Amino acid sequence: MNYLPWAVLALLSYSMVAPLMRVATSGANPIPSNVAALVANAVLVLVTLAVIGATGEGVVGYLDDPKMRHVFAAGACLAVGILAYYRALSMGPVSIVAPVFAMFFVTSSLVGVLALEEPVTARKVAGVAFAVLAVLLVAGE
Repeated sequence: MNYLPWAVLALLSYSMVAPLMRVATSGANPIPSNVAALVANAVLVLVTLAVIGATGEGVVGYLDDPKMRHVFAAGACLAVGILAYYRALSMGPVSIVAPVFAMFFVTSSLVGVLALEEPVTARKVAGVAFAVLAVLLVAGE
């Protein structure tokens, strides 16, 4: 299956999260960032349940899979990351918070290389370096 359409869909969808959360959690009558995180992630859970139901994927059969510990750890990291991200969005401008948050792909790339033994190429190193430079330029005040 071609992953690029999914990556583009993720990009387009996730591009709206920061602006929408900033509007919801700041200004007059702001929604607390933790409440916004709860509701947004409840929507995620409901949509995921609908997709699982539509595709017929089971859940119970995977709960005792040894790899599930990685899923739980990822969920804990996601919870901390999203709560912190939404809190930062409630306090600061999207134009700074979002690029700093987006640096996760740089650190994820490093983990991929160091822990998962993914190959390193000059092109990848240059791409990550330019990404860091871009974030520094965009987020700098």
